[in-house]
Amino acid sequence: MNQSFSTTYSLSQNQVGQYQRDGHILLENVASKDEVDAVRPLIVGIVDETAKAGETQGRISDYSKMFTQITNVWRRDASIKEFIHARRFAHIAADLMGVKGVRLYHDQALVKEPGGKPTPWHQDYYYWPLATEHTITMWMPLVDVTREMGSMSFVQGSHVDSAFEQLPISATSQEYFERVIKNLRKICSYSLIAGDATFHSGRALHAAHANASNRRREVIAIIYYADGTRIPEPDNQHRKVDMEVFHPGQKPGELAASELNPLLFSRL
Repeated sequence: MNQSFSTTYSLSQNQVGQYQRDGHILLENVASKDEVDAVRPLIVGIVDETAKAGETQGRISDYSKMFTQITNVWRRDASIKEFIHARRFAHIAADLMGVKGVRLYHDQALVKEPGGKPTPWHQDYYYWPLATEHTITMWMPLVDVTREMGSMSFVQGSHVDSAFEQLPISATSQEYFERVIKNLRKICSYSLIAGDATFHSGRALHAAHANASNRRREVIAIIYYADGTRIPEPDNQHRKVDMEVFHPGQKPGELAASELNPLLFSRL
């Protein structure tokens, strides 16, 4: 393990409070330029290779007009594995959620090509067979990302609202959530430098702009959940597929701890 990945990123109580209040936060310099530069060509190479081969990776939704998504790239290269499994990142996730330990759900390499369409408003947890409120995604650009390139937008405090309809990413979710948030809530969006990261709750409403630039938006996202979480009975087809793909061999009621879900940080 690269020892630099064991270094701690110091969070203030104000930052933890901000995340828990808003459901998202931007943190600067979570990874160094050297760390990002070392893995970027490896990750992008896997994205291009997998996309060219036409692999679906078990997905039942086609997001190709918005972005190319490849999951569990950590299993394809030892250096990427060190990056994805970085204790530093997992420690941040645990601190923001206020839990003792976190496991990896999966990673996502996300490339939005020039001209890539917007990603509609949605909540991630709709897809996840995880019986916990404690889920979080680190979204880290591997290149500098402006709003014009397709950065993320978040709805303040939306993670604590349980009255939303449960919808997959689609034109329908975009239309519904646009009506819900209109004139009611503050929307935040950011420009990021490579190695900066946003962290957002699985229940936070978020979207991404279109890529109106002439450059690729290259991002690695890492999803964490609290250690000790169990798998519920899937209540939609997406959760059923995710259970089969990301918790192989496991059944509802069991601890979510397959070979694909290593414990990445624990205070015990």
